[in-house]
Amino acid sequence: MSGSYDAWAEGQGRIYQASGDQHITEHHHHGPDWTGPDSVRRPAVGRTPVVLRDRAGEMDRLRAAVELGVGNRVYVLHGLGGCGKTAVAYALFQHATGQAGRIGLWVNASDPASLRAGMLAVAADRGASDGELMGARSGLRPAADLVWHYLDRSDQPWLLVLDNADAPAILRDGGWLRTSPTGTVVVTSRQAAAHWWPGAELLQFGVLPREDAALVLRDMAPHAGSVEDAGEVADRLGRLPLALTLAGGFLAHQVIDPWTLADYGRRLDSGTGLDPIELIDQGATAVGNDSRHLLSRTWQLSLDALTGQGLPEAGHLLRLLACWANDPLPLSILSGAGLGPELPASRVETALRGLLDHSLTELVSREIRCLRTHGVLLGSVARSTPTDQRERLAATAARLLLAALPEVPDRGAQEPHVSLLAPHVIAILRRTVDWASSQSTVEVAAECARRLVAAVHLSGDYSSAYTLSSEAVELATPRLGKDNVLVIGLRQRVGHALFRLGRFQDSEAVHRQVLEDCERTLGPEAPETLEAYIKLASPLFNLGDEGDAVSLLRRAVEGRNRLFGPDHPLTLLAQSSLLELATRPDDIAAGSHLVMDCYRVLGENHSVTLGAELSYARALRLAGRAMDALPHARAAFAGYVQRFGHEYPIALNARLNVSRALAALGQYAEAIEHAEELIEGRARVLGLEHPWTIQAQEDLDQYRRTQGGS
Repeated sequence: MSGSYDAWAEGQGRIYQASGDQHITEHHHHGPDWTGPDSVRRPAVGRTPVVLRDRAGEMDRLRAAVELGVGNRVYVLHGLGGCGKTAVAYALFQHATGQAGRIGLWVNASDPASLRAGMLAVAADRGASDGELMGARSGLRPAADLVWHYLDRSDQPWLLVLDNADAPAILRDGGWLRTSPTGTVVVTSRQAAAHWWPGAELLQFGVLPREDAALVLRDMAPHAGSVEDAGEVADRLGRLPLALTLAGGFLAHQVIDPWTLADYGRRLDSGTGLDPIELIDQGATAVGNDSRHLLSRTWQLSLDALTGQGLPEAGHLLRLLACWANDPLPLSILSGAGLGPELPASRVETALRGLLDHSLTELVSREIRCLRTHGVLLGSVARSTPTDQRERLAATAARLLLAALPEVPDRGAQEPHVSLLAPHVIAILRRTVDWASSQSTVEVAAECARRLVAAVHLSGDYSSAYTLSSEAVELATPRLGKDNVLVIGLRQRVGHALFRLGRFQDSEAVHRQVLEDCERTLGPEAPETLEAYIKLASPLFNLGDEGDAVSLLRRAVEGRNRLFGPDHPLTLLAQSSLLELATRPDDIAAGSHLVMDCYRVLGENHSVTLGAELSYARALRLAGRAMDALPHARAAFAGYVQRFGHEYPIALNARLNVSRALAALGQYAEAIEHAEELIEGRARVLGLEHPWTIQAQEDLDQYRRTQGGS
């Protein structure tokens, strides 16, 4: 070898022979690497609330837990992800370290590694030596025992927060959760099952009241709009603190073209391709931008934990729940639910328990046992549901609802669960329209809507029946077409509700169009067409077109007699409708036979029988036979009151006939008494401006004038 070589080393570096100039630097480290948190004296949280809204009762309870001399306490703050548990823990931490004179210790308990590192850092803070810590890290001594040894011997009272402890088994398996006379422990967790927290006091957290939820938005974006605007947006966000914080952060950090709260609300509801969950998540940059601060991700953390516990079925059940609304859902709906291998019916109970334990849904105490799931959660879950699962989920949800709705509801109050199903029926119709590729699936959802609207209408709630049927028609028509039999049935319900609400001209327009479509697509003898004749006759008669009304009813009676036979309830019902408008002596004479046929075929308390008797009483009175009419009017009125109560709309109609029969007989004192009761009832049920309420008032005025003149 020839030539010269230069080399040098720095610090504790060494020189190596090489065939050229080399500059080598070596770094030497002694002792174990530190892998713990940088601090346990400061809460490791994202953006904290400007002001902690609501939670006053919980904060009072927790402040008492960090007063001088209080110890040996564990409090578990549990609830749905994003409901503000960590914010409450942070507020308590600030109080404990500021006003209560305690040291605060904050540990991330979301996974075993973070928990272990954080708790050992707590031990170091409380005086553990490097050797003791090294022994605990290497497994030569029990780590949890070391931590609690130093916590028990702390020379200062403390508050220990174990944040995000959503997998309580981590705490239990290592013995990390204990009590000490020198301090208080607060745990935040989505896990609500009490068996995980023996000896602890559980504090459940949910959504905020409307006023406080609006103030959260105003705290973050005070110039974005009014308190009322904030309240409307808060309602749209389900008053969930995380969603409110994300929305407020988004509004507060816009630069180029800032939105108002009203703008934000319109974007959430616009349906113009901007996904609401994506819009809400855009505020995450203002609150730390980690997965726990994303609506599209935060629920998945709980589902991942459930899958890790051997409950993947919980995710499939949550996707099924996302087919419905966020209103209380009767638990009986889930009886017999199943999605095949992914969610066997035998595993629904276990899957539901998993969702409840992880605060992904909650039980609601009321007359009927219900389940309630937050709307933003359902929207997020629906958004992330795989495309190839959507049709089967929607079809299953529609089938379960259909089984719970009466196929042929009777008049009067419905089963308590029926009214609870209204928002879920509209939700599943909307979901099937968006998700289902087959028309049959959409038709099952439309049949749910038809049954629901019929039940609501027959209960006497005409305003709700109109709203529900109108929305159902709007949703179903683009997929099924206006000539679909189910859509025709829903359109008829729109028209009939308008009639009962006193909007006779609007009702006539709807029913006339439905009749034209029925005759064109189904033919004049189809059951739907015959029903359309009857429905159109009602507004026509109230608008003074008695001739056309009677003609339509005769066609309906003849058609139903041919199609169903003379004793079928639908035929008897059509005959009763014709009898109500009867003017010819032959029709009135036939009324007596109709009433007897109804008694024979259906019984005296059947709603068709009561209707026939009431129609017969009216026909007799109009024919000048008030003495004969009065017993039938009284009988019908008594029957309706017994079955449906004094304020059921048709019971009010029966009272009208009693009052008019009495007045025709000159018995004005009792007629006036009935008329006064009638006006009060119609004012409460239909409103003061309803034509029938006004008509009753005119009758009463006439009775009083006549009585006074006499």
